[in-house]
Amino acid sequence: MTVPRQLPNAITVVRIICAPVFLWMLLADDGANGPLRWWSAVLFVVAIATDGIDGYLARHNDIVTDVGKILDPIADKALTGCAFVGLSILGELDWWITIIVLVREVGITIYRFAVVSDHVLAAAWMGKLKTLAQAVALTLALLPLAMLVGDWIRWVNIVTMTIAVVLTIASGIDYIVSEVRGSRKKQR
Repeated sequence: MTVPRQLPNAITVVRIICAPVFLWMLLADDGANGPLRWWSAVLFVVAIATDGIDGYLARHNDIVTDVGKILDPIADKALTGCAFVGLSILGELDWWITIIVLVREVGITIYRFAVVSDHVLAAAWMGKLKTLAQAVALTLALLPLAMLVGDWIRWVNIVTMTIAVVLTIASGIDYIVSEVRGSRKKQR
């Protein structure tokens, strides 16, 4: 079966569109553990899962594009950024965590646009691992699981969120180091 060339990018655009819808659903009932909270978490999980689908389709069908390399991380950042901000607005996540994550994410995105005429800065392995860790931590934070399984799940979320924040910082440093090394090689 032949995959239309723009399908992976279309999936990515849908993920970007899902971000504000997800945020509205999360905040609509002030974070109550009602149906909108559950549906917002389901939308987040489905949307973040499409990251793997669009990437697989693009690589498997040899239709990776520079536009996709730019849009895919933006879609990830829009979705996870909305989740971090939404959880902080609801008082369920400290703002300092959200600020650290957003500074890294916005900084790398601005840098990507600054160098796009020179080269496309695709996601590195550590950035992909960071996105996975954020997706797991945010999913645990978004789902009101404590009411189903007990408060111990909050400790699991603290651990996963800590791992996500550490990987966010480490992957940001990794991007900077890689770019500095790359620019030094070009100068030689």
